[in-house]
Amino acid sequence: MLKPNENGYYGEFGGRYVPPQLIPVLDEVTEAFLQYKDDPDFTEELDYYLTQYVGRPNPLYFCGKLTQKISGAQIYLKREDLNHTGAHKINNTIGQVLLAKRLGKKRIIAETGAGQHGVATATACALFDMECIIYMGEVDIKRQALNVFRMELLGAKVVPVTRGTKTLKDAVDEALEDLIKNYDHTYYMLGSAVGPHPYPWMVQHFQSIIGREAKKQILEAAGRLPDYLVACVGGGSNAIGLFSPFYQDKEVKIVGVEPGGKGIETGEHAASLSIGEPGVIHGFKCYTLMDEKGEPLPVHSVAAGLDYPGVGPEHSYYKDTGRAEYVSITDQEALDAFVELSRVEGIIPAIESSHAVAYGMKLAQKLSPDQILIINLSGRGDKDVQQVAEMVENGQYIVK
Repeated sequence: MLKPNENGYYGEFGGRYVPPQLIPVLDEVTEAFLQYKDDPDFTEELDYYLTQYVGRPNPLYFCGKLTQKISGAQIYLKREDLNHTGAHKINNTIGQVLLAKRLGKKRIIAETGAGQHGVATATACALFDMECIIYMGEVDIKRQALNVFRMELLGAKVVPVTRGTKTLKDAVDEALEDLIKNYDHTYYMLGSAVGPHPYPWMVQHFQSIIGREAKKQILEAAGRLPDYLVACVGGGSNAIGLFSPFYQDKEVKIVGVEPGGKGIETGEHAASLSIGEPGVIHGFKCYTLMDEKGEPLPVHSVAAGLDYPGVGPEHSYYKDTGRAEYVSITDQEALDAFVELSRVEGIIPAIESSHAVAYGMKLAQKLSPDQILIINLSGRGDKDVQQVAEMVENGQYIVK
C-alpha cells in the first residue's frame, strides 16, 4: 500500500492547510496512530470487533445471473453492504474510536452526508460510551430521514447545518469549527479519505481491510487476481479501501466512478477528478471543483454521500500518476443500476454504490467472459428506498 511522506503528502496532494491551533491536535492524533496502528494489542482488539461486532469477513459474491445477462466479464461484488450498520463506514469508526479511547477523549464529533458515517460513528460511540455530535446538512437530513432517526436512536445529537448548500461540504466546515473551539477534549472522527494529515492515511489503513479480504477471496475463488477493480468515489474511502492493497499489482486496472449528476455539461455534478483542478479544501490539497477565486463550487448528486467538491489526496495522486482511471456516471444511470441489481440479483444497493454498479456493468459488456471484475458494493440501499420511492411518485424518475 502507498504511504504518504512524513508531511502527509502523496506527491503534491495532501498535507495540512489548517489554523495554527490545530497543528498540536493533528500531531497528537498522528503520534497515536503511528504508535498503535501496528501495535499487537490494538490490532487484536480491532480484529475482535471487526469479526464479532461488524461481521467480517464479508463475502465476495459472484453475480452469476448478472454476468449471464450481460454476457461479458465475470462480475463479483465485495459485500460491504452486509456489515453491521449497512456500509463500509463502520470499519473506520471502530478503528478511530479505539484510537480516541487511548487518547482519553470522551466527546466525538463527525460530519455525514448520506448518514452512513453518522450512523457508524453513533454506533461506535454507543458501544464505547462516548458523547456523539453529528453535523449534517439540512438538505441531507431531509433526504436521509431514516438515517437521522437511527443516529438519534443510538444516542447521537444530530446538528442541522443550514448555511451554504446545506450538504456534506458545509457539514465538514461546521465540524472543523467545532474542533477548533473544543480540541482539548474532543476527537474529530473524519469519515472519508480526506482532510488534513493524518486522516487520509488513517482512513486508508482502517478501510484497507476491504481490499485485503477481496484479494484473498478472489485468489481462492478464481486462482488469480482480477482484471479490474471498480468503486464509487465521493471523498473516496470505500474506493481507497478496495484499491490500496492492489496498488503494487500493476496488472490489476483500477477505475473510480464519480457522480456525474445531471450530466457533466450541465455543471450539476461532483466529478472533482474528471474536470477539477488542484486546490486546497478542508485542510488538504486535492483535485477540487472551485471558482476563479479558489472557492468550492456547489455540487450535485442524487447520492447524498457523493456530493463533495473535493476528493482524497491518494486518489488525486493515482490520477496524476495514471495508476487509476476516473470516470463519471449520471444520476439516471445510477438509479437504473439501483433497479437492475435489485431485480436481477435480489440485492438493493446504496445509490452511492449504484454508480459503481452502473459503470461496472458497462465495462463488463466490453470485456471477455474469461476476465474478472470486482465491484465494491459499499453499502445497502435501505436508506435510499424512501428517496427513490418519492422520486418515482413525483415523476422525477421512471422505473423501466
